[in-house]
Amino acid sequence: MSFFDDDQPTRTSRTPRPRRTAARGGDGGPSDHQQLLIRRAVALGGLALVLILLVVGFNSCRNSAKKDALRDYNQNVATVVQDSDEQVGTPFFELLQSDTEQSPVALETQLNQYRVVAEDQASRARSLDVPGEMVDAQRDLLMVLDFRSEAIGTVAGLIRTALGSEDAANGAVNQIAGQMQKLLASDVIYSQRVAPLIKEQLDDNEITGQTIATSKFLPNLGWLDPETVGPRIGAGSGGGGSGKEPTSPGPHGHGLVSVAVGETTLQPEPTVNRIAAGADTRFLVTFQNQGAADETDVRVSVRISGAGDPITVNETVPQTVAGANAEVEIPLGQSPPIGTPVTVRVAVAPVPGEEVEDNNRQDYTVLFTR
Repeated sequence: MSFFDDDQPTRTSRTPRPRRTAARGGDGGPSDHQQLLIRRAVALGGLALVLILLVVGFNSCRNSAKKDALRDYNQNVATVVQDSDEQVGTPFFELLQSDTEQSPVALETQLNQYRVVAEDQASRARSLDVPGEMVDAQRDLLMVLDFRSEAIGTVAGLIRTALGSEDAANGAVNQIAGQMQKLLASDVIYSQRVAPLIKEQLDDNEITGQTIATSKFLPNLGWLDPETVGPRIGAGSGGGGSGKEPTSPGPHGHGLVSVAVGETTLQPEPTVNRIAAGADTRFLVTFQNQGAADETDVRVSVRISGAGDPITVNETVPQTVAGANAEVEIPLGQSPPIGTPVTVRVAVAPVPGEEVEDNNRQDYTVLFTR
């Protein structure tokens, strides 16, 4: 070997360093990628929760608004039908059977005023905000109010004929009774359609604490009978206001003698007459022909007022004899108001040529009891 061989640096082999690898999942914790996925999942979950809360809140607000609309509609309908009953129905029938001496023209004018009010109420109903659930009820409500305004207008147009000559009056009275059928139909439609449909929607939407208004326009079924309608409105009755001439010279007229119910003879005001009464209550009216001639077709009426709707019934006496008493029994046809003092007016209609009418009628204070 040469000298230089000993001095040559000795080469040694190096072990290569292992490459660093990314830490893998395990006991050492989640990787960055997993953390990113978790963060995204949390964010999406939060967003979904916010969306759910927004949807729930929106639906809650919409449901609350829907319930408010249904409540408002029910209250608006109640106002309209109550106004119809109180502002039109009650005064309309009181006027029809009023015993005040007024001309048929004036009566027609007053009846037409009630027609105008009824038409305004129907117009108000048409302007209501109607929820979709109440469309059916609204349609029937408009029918109810239209029936009422139409019937009143027709009656107003017939009243002069009904109070005129007997031949024409009979046909007019029949037509007026026919219009009462329309008013009865309005009551039936309201009670069987409008009110149940409103209640159904309130119940379906779990709305409590609401009152469904009732409505009764026609006072009683007697208005459907022409034989009852005629006397109630004074059609075909003889009277000083009819413009007829007396049938003979000399004095004409009647005077009221007495009024009895059962065994009780009524005493004029201020006496309070107590009468046990029921559906078969009858008034026995005695009056005298105080004129010089016999009279025909004398109408006698009984009117009860002061508690609820007035009750008026009439009977016609075919003939009275000069100087003699006449009697007529007048059935009430329904139960009178019980337990409340009322005024009973009994009147004998004046006849042609009658000049003194002060003794034709009398008012009595009556307390009906069971």
